[in-house]
Amino acid sequence: MLSIVVFAQDSTKKSSWVLTGSVDAYYRFNFHNAKDSSVTNNLTSFTNSQNSFELGMASVKLDHSVGKVSGTVDLGFGRRAEEFSYNDNGTRAAIKQAYLAYAPSSHVKFTLGKWATHVGYELVDAYLNRNYSMDYMFSYGPFFHTGLKADFTFTNVGFMIGVTNPPDRLTASFEKKFFIAQLSGATTNGKVKAYLNYVGGKYANDITTNQFDLVVTGTVTDQFSVGYNGTVQIVKPSGSDGKSWWGSAVYLNFDPAPIFGLTLRGEYFDDKKGVSGLTGVTGFATSVFDATLSGNIRIDNLTIIPEFRLDDAKHDIFFKNSGEAIKSTGTFILAATYHF
Repeated sequence: MLSIVVFAQDSTKKSSWVLTGSVDAYYRFNFHNAKDSSVTNNLTSFTNSQNSFELGMASVKLDHSVGKVSGTVDLGFGRRAEEFSYNDNGTRAAIKQAYLAYAPSSHVKFTLGKWATHVGYELVDAYLNRNYSMDYMFSYGPFFHTGLKADFTFTNVGFMIGVTNPPDRLTASFEKKFFIAQLSGATTNGKVKAYLNYVGGKYANDITTNQFDLVVTGTVTDQFSVGYNGTVQIVKPSGSDGKSWWGSAVYLNFDPAPIFGLTLRGEYFDDKKGVSGLTGVTGFATSVFDATLSGNIRIDNLTIIPEFRLDDAKHDIFFKNSGEAIKSTGTFILAATYHF
């Protein structure tokens, strides 16, 4: 991280610049598609490849603040950035985040622009996750929001409320707006933190969605921590009864040494009614469980992630290279992330 402090024209105010960034790359091999095939058996975000070395994302973020105001520009280039901004083309797809903020006090902050979603446990920047592949809840929930929000923070409690375009829309002329909210809290010692999240509104095609999401993290010891994410999205087309998809995941993190850690993720994703596809992505019409074991080998700011993943569905949604449909599939990923 590069941080520079300079004086503005008003000598009583300090102006600061903070430059950060990251890059990640990976190799993915699905054991059921060892030969040439158009099927990768990848149904989550950012790792849709087979037997190929891939660049995930090169990212550069610049934050500037002076007095009570600040601005952030966060640019991303590569497959991960393009899938994150999948509704945008050209230069807009490279704008991962861009927002300005005004904090009239230490307890209140207003933000206008585009920012990554508050929903879920996992994050778009690969170096911030201990697993490299993404879970289903991240992949089928919102990625980002564009709008206006207000954050209110106190000692151990926080609250956020905002109005935005429909999720994942940088521009949305004539479309109805969505509401977002978050209630957060932490124990006095900071070892347990909880976030209750909400996103809801109506799309231009008259489909109404309401998503409720819970994230809880806990530090058990210096070497062991846990995380939990549960989410449900209720989807209601105009004139029809509401149906829902939901998911639940547990993350077990073990760090026996500063240079090495392990994370086991177990996730259950239920879309038996196939309603996740009604808002623009492919629905499942089944349920699926994924178990992912990831190593974290840390060398300064570089993290090497060898990962084994098993996806097991109730119905045949994966395929062998021969074209035969199957219920489960296994994958190996070797990834590396670097941040500054």
